[in-house]
Amino acid sequence: MKKDTYGAEQIQVLEGLEPVRKRPGMYIGSTGPKGLHHLVYEVMDNSIDEALAGRCDKIVITLHKENVVSVVDNGHGIPVGIHPQTGVPALELVMTKLHAGGKFGGSGYKISGGLHGVGVSVVNALSQWLEVEVYTGGQVYFQRFERGIKASELKVTGKTKKTGTKVTFSPDPEIFEEIEFDYNILNQRIRELAFLNKGLELVFVDENSGESNKYKFDGGLRSYIEFLNKNRDVIHKKIIYFEGTRDDVAVEFAMQYHNGYQENIFSFANNINTQEGGSHEIGFKSALTRVINDYARKNNMLKNGNSNLTGEDIREGLTAIISVKLHDPQFEGQTKTKLGNTDVRGIVDSFTSDELNFFLEQNPSVARRILDKSISASRAREAARRARELTRRKNALEISSLPGKLADCSVKDPAMAELFIVEGESAGGSAKQGRDRRNQAILPLRGKIINVEKARLEKILANEEIRTIITALGTGIGEEFDLSKARYHKVIIMTDADVDGAHIRTLLLTFFYRYMRPLLEAGYIYIAQPPLFLVKKGKMEKYLYSDKELENALDEIGRDGIVIQRYKGLGEMNYDQLSDTTMNAETRTLLRVSLEDAIMADDMFNVLMGDKVEPRREFIEKHASIVKNLDV
Repeated sequence: MKKDTYGAEQIQVLEGLEPVRKRPGMYIGSTGPKGLHHLVYEVMDNSIDEALAGRCDKIVITLHKENVVSVVDNGHGIPVGIHPQTGVPALELVMTKLHAGGKFGGSGYKISGGLHGVGVSVVNALSQWLEVEVYTGGQVYFQRFERGIKASELKVTGKTKKTGTKVTFSPDPEIFEEIEFDYNILNQRIRELAFLNKGLELVFVDENSGESNKYKFDGGLRSYIEFLNKNRDVIHKKIIYFEGTRDDVAVEFAMQYHNGYQENIFSFANNINTQEGGSHEIGFKSALTRVINDYARKNNMLKNGNSNLTGEDIREGLTAIISVKLHDPQFEGQTKTKLGNTDVRGIVDSFTSDELNFFLEQNPSVARRILDKSISASRAREAARRARELTRRKNALEISSLPGKLADCSVKDPAMAELFIVEGESAGGSAKQGRDRRNQAILPLRGKIINVEKARLEKILANEEIRTIITALGTGIGEEFDLSKARYHKVIIMTDADVDGAHIRTLLLTFFYRYMRPLLEAGYIYIAQPPLFLVKKGKMEKYLYSDKELENALDEIGRDGIVIQRYKGLGEMNYDQLSDTTMNAETRTLLRVSLEDAIMADDMFNVLMGDKVEPRREFIEKHASIVKNLDV
């Protein structure tokens, strides 16, 4: 019998960009839509770095037909001279070698985002073709690459008076599951970059739809706060805004309070959205809490016997953005969602303290409004604490009767367990009959839950349906939320396919987003897809899930002798029909709810569930043409 050997000859060495094509997920996160759009961001990051270095003030991003993208800037242009150590043009080196760029020695770029110098070469590796034009020294230079490999030599193709770089690429269908760029996702990021880089002009053109947008915000983060609070009633018109540099770290923050109850703090480091926060966000929050409490004590708004306001009290109704730009950012994790530089915490803390103290002293009326809201939040928090305790005690007392509402499953492993939150007692009854008792739990809702966008926590906790959901999930809520205690790793919202069902679904999603966001981030929330129609012809029966499917089916099988049953509600289906179409893991379709962008999600929930009617009307008018299955 021949023995397997393991020696030096078994060691594989991947040359050039081979590692990227072999393991693309290590470099861009995934080969799904997120990774696809990341390609565009990496090319844009190079141009943004030119802007951060003061060499570029305009970037044009174009989405061409057949999902080709180009990014043009008016910076200095990627160097085209011969690299002394390798003997090849610097442009070719940057495009074909990992960790080759101007971001490592400190002289090329003082501040940069991107993937630590691997960005543009990774885009090259994952494109079926990529072309670069560089405008420098009065000439136009051109080079083409195919799947990361040089397809032409660097050559001069013309003369020009401008400077800059143009990168055009076509993602490789051998790498990506689907190649279709989403205009809205790209537009959101481009607008965000314009907010974060005061005075930089970004133009986005979509040749497929003919749409184009130009973004330039001289107000920087002030403009961003205005945008985020545009549909809210603010308690002070003047946005608190400061920018400055300390110890080579550029710090910029803007904040404004509104009369709602949600806290929204978004942080960025070198233009990267640090969704998990980090040292800069901690520094900002600690300074804010300390300064507000000190001001309250100094001005007798908090008496000696009173305890300090908590950070949670002070941040109620706050919209804030903190942005830092630094030479050597240390991001925790491959996806860069948390800033780890420990010194940045102290820098941001002291900067925020100084500037915020100065602002409050100069603007006592604004300070008083902020303190009044924070003190009111403190009283409400105490009421919410009592409501929490009452809820815990009540749940403990009612645990024996819980199965009357929650039909639990027998499996004890949360990874195997599913919870169906079902609209209505009738549908809940059908779901209980049609479920797999081993791993499927059913929680029927009686009517609509409270709109959490318009209520404080103590009022939310007084809602019976909310309390039942919290108890069933086992995670706790808000600050006390603990994902590891989740009793189900699939929470499936199952509502009717009508206006009321859509409203209940949105109410539930708003609740999960505001108070149980880690469930969304972990990918535990799903939406069931019940059929809209049952088509019968003779012995043939077919379930259909959209009007388009119905039209196609009628064209295929003919319209004579057909019986069409429209399901307006889940309760209209027999339990076996509901099981076969919507609950059985072998035959059902589920939509997983993902949280790609917290800022976009926050704006959407505020529009749909907030106090102002006009933004909601505008949203409905804008999207009316793409509404499906409207039942009024």
